[in-house]
Amino acid sequence: MIHSLQVHAVHRFFAGGDGRLIPWETLGRALVSPGSSSELVLYRRGGEYVIRVDGRELMSSRAHGSEEAMATLACRSLGPSSRVLVGGLGLGYTVRAALDSLPADAELVVAEIAPAVVEWNRGPLAHLAGRPLDDPRVTVHGADVAALLRAGKRYDAILLDVDNGPAALTRKANQALYGDSGVATAKAALRPGGVFAVWSSDPDRRFTSRLRRAGFSSVASPHPRSSRCRSWCCLRSR
Repeated sequence: MIHSLQVHAVHRFFAGGDGRLIPWETLGRALVSPGSSSELVLYRRGGEYVIRVDGRELMSSRAHGSEEAMATLACRSLGPSSRVLVGGLGLGYTVRAALDSLPADAELVVAEIAPAVVEWNRGPLAHLAGRPLDDPRVTVHGADVAALLRAGKRYDAILLDVDNGPAALTRKANQALYGDSGVATAKAALRPGGVFAVWSSDPDRRFTSRLRRAGFSSVASPHPRSSRCRSWCCLRSR
């Protein structure tokens, strides 16, 4: 169940332009998925929005250039009638960057396991990335991206912006996405010459090696504004 509530606690402050201390507001909280024990909480502080899971920061509106760069790189060369799968809705920035790079007749499928994240992206977060879920090219599935990867459809590009990347810091079940079998499943869901793009909060040499073993041509590219964030953009062999 998704709950909207008033500010009930002050977690941290920062000074606004007039020197006034601005508290974090709690805008909503919900379980990650039905039956889950992990809780998502949406906070706002001034114009900044943050989602935390069990107290850990999962995503923030103050830093999103790396996922936008990944989506642009993955989608900018795709042709007409392309089909793209985005795993993880986040704050909408990855979906927006993909849409901005795709042709008008493309199909973009979003897999988001947390119903609250979808609701918040249609509500208090919608303006951040220019309401990407209103785009007619977008279809949202309230499901684990792993299920869509196994469903039999094939894609011209698969973008994973799930958890914090291969380290899967916030949800252990996500580790399967980034293991050998998960990489093989993603490859099988790509059309020949398709693109597999993965965002990570940290470098991961083992994941780079895993991609190469699977037959991808892989490049781990640091984002120019971050010494830590990485994105892998790989081509499936024909």
